[in-house]
Amino acid sequence: MAGPITQFIETHYRHFNAAALKAAADDYNQHLASGGKMLVTIAGAMSTAELGISLAEMIRNDKVHAISCTGANLEEDIFNLVANKYYERVPHYRHLSPREEQALLERHMNRVTDTCIPEAEAMRRIEAAVLRHWVEKDRAGKRLFPHEFMYEILRDGSIKESYQIDPKHSWMIAAAEKNLPMFVPGWEDSTLGNMYSGHCISGDVKNVHTVRTGIEYMIELADYYTKTSAKNSIGFFQIGGGIAGDFPICVVPMLHQDLQRTNVPLWGYFCQISDSTTSYGSYSGAVPNEKITWGKLGIDTPKHIIESDAAIVAPLVFAYVLGW
Repeated sequence: MAGPITQFIETHYRHFNAAALKAAADDYNQHLASGGKMLVTIAGAMSTAELGISLAEMIRNDKVHAISCTGANLEEDIFNLVANKYYERVPHYRHLSPREEQALLERHMNRVTDTCIPEAEAMRRIEAAVLRHWVEKDRAGKRLFPHEFMYEILRDGSIKESYQIDPKHSWMIAAAEKNLPMFVPGWEDSTLGNMYSGHCISGDVKNVHTVRTGIEYMIELADYYTKTSAKNSIGFFQIGGGIAGDFPICVVPMLHQDLQRTNVPLWGYFCQISDSTTSYGSYSGAVPNEKITWGKLGIDTPKHIIESDAAIVAPLVFAYVLGW
């Protein structure tokens, strides 16, 4: 029997963006029911928005089969895991003066909209945990992807005593338990990416390539997509815009046009949650049909765009897919 959230959506979400949400969730369920797999992309600050409360459950229930995310989302789920009680909410953030913002800086409270992340308890704690792995792999001549280093610190128990939320609300813990395929383009544009650069400059890490790169992520993604799509259609559920979505969706035209693997199928489902304006040439704001011209989606691919706040919409879609 469907849960109360699902029943509410079925009863009330009949028009406009509400109807778009329900249609996208229905097609998500249909895609899975027909044997399809789903790649979810995560942009913005969704981990700091605690998307893990619903996303982790999606991963555990095999509703998500791969993830592409920014480096910020990769790390911020773990920051929240170990420092949640030190976070501070600033609900009046729109009215902060420059002096008040400076005061937050002086307290080492880095603000993400209405939430401040504590540098010492979150960022420096995870830096210390992962630095040991960076140095060990560097000395051994081994190389890992950014998400693999995060999996290592979650599996080795080094930060477990610092957990401040229920681990079932961490999507990174759920991903590590499943060894979920993950792709993190542009990881350098993250707090830990900046810290890694610093450790390379200081000489703690001798080989800058100890952390594998975005080009290597695309090669891994091409292998994943080719092998998986041979057996199962792969859907694309995009939360926000930016590189987290732009990078992985390009794997299909790359396979077709650059590698001449014309037998590889197109993405089998597409949905984007976005509030980006469609009329200013931004790729994040492009309507799904534009992706047909780039060889990413087909004429008959189920296509959805929900023009709303992802912090509101994504948990509702996930709750519906989970039958909550």
